[in-house]
Amino acid sequence: MGSLCGGDGSVRPEKWCAVTGARGFMARHLVAALLRSGEWLVRFTDLAPVVMLGPGDDEALLADALRDGRAVYASVDVRNLDQLIEAFEGVDVVFHTAAADHTKNNLQLHYEVNVEGTKNVVEACMTCKVKRLIHTSSTGVVFDGDHGLLDVNESLPYPEKFPDAYAQTKAEAEKLVMKANGINGLLTCCIRPGSIFGHGDMIMPFLDQCGKTHFILGDGKNFDDFVYVENVVHGHICADKTLSTMDGAKTSGGKAYFITNMEPMNMWDFLYMLHEELGYKRLFKIRIPLLVLKPICYLVEWSYKILQQYGVCQHQLLTPTKIKYITHNRTFNCNRAAKELGYTPIVTIKDGLKLAAKSYIRWKNNIEEKIMIVT
Repeated sequence: MGSLCGGDGSVRPEKWCAVTGARGFMARHLVAALLRSGEWLVRFTDLAPVVMLGPGDDEALLADALRDGRAVYASVDVRNLDQLIEAFEGVDVVFHTAAADHTKNNLQLHYEVNVEGTKNVVEACMTCKVKRLIHTSSTGVVFDGDHGLLDVNESLPYPEKFPDAYAQTKAEAEKLVMKANGINGLLTCCIRPGSIFGHGDMIMPFLDQCGKTHFILGDGKNFDDFVYVENVVHGHICADKTLSTMDGAKTSGGKAYFITNMEPMNMWDFLYMLHEELGYKRLFKIRIPLLVLKPICYLVEWSYKILQQYGVCQHQLLTPTKIKYITHNRTFNCNRAAKELGYTPIVTIKDGLKLAAKSYIRWKNNIEEKIMIVT
């Protein structure tokens, strides 16, 4: 691997990679891992005109990299092909993580960002002679919302219908990426992460708001495949390293891979454990049967649509569609990723829970200290 000398006399890599949607949850961890590896200069993109850094070790790492030129930020909308071409110039590999907000079930928005945006990413990669494209997909691309999934592998076809716009358009995007493999020298691979958790997710703030109350929806017997965020990052890097070899390119080019912690467990037990790691002991459990919950959710959804028209609320916490995700079995077999990508989780569920809770608590305390100083 070639290298360049930095202004401080240090040796730095000369290879560039790009990360789209880089200020998203998983992508922040991916950017940090790429910088820590010492193998890459990182061009990271997102919608904001300038990058705003928050507290945390990864943000400090990124700030240092921006100062010494190991990282460069570019404001890019994946719906704008020209912006993508400019961002990908001179790049060897693109990690495409940008996607529309999955909490907003807006088919037009999801199609523009997830499908048309991915089409632009593929075209920009080909225009700029990018060697490899690693696309962040979703396990949702094989879920129909009505039938549970237990230990399914990548041979499972796409369903005839999808539970929401996000899953539908992510499936379409995945098809585009896999079809592009081998065209104009571009090698592609899709990563389908399980339910991601870690610092920066949406799970911990919600559990924190619940306090000592632990809600269980449905019969409480469904299993899920959770995956610590650093394992998802590891899966992406494994995919890139695999495609960079001749044999790996033949084996994995144009394929999709499930990436989980390989520790499927009862969903509500997982949330209970995370709740306890946040410091809430002796939790009070409340079980809500689906027969009671579904009518309430339809009413809430109807009210939300009215309020949204007036700009009163931006996000809906629970919908009938979300209930389908959290009350069905959803577990996925990672044998193909292990065999072909060399993927094995680097952080266990137990350790991931401790790390996630510890990071969240530290972040929360930092925010509270800043508020106290301001007031």
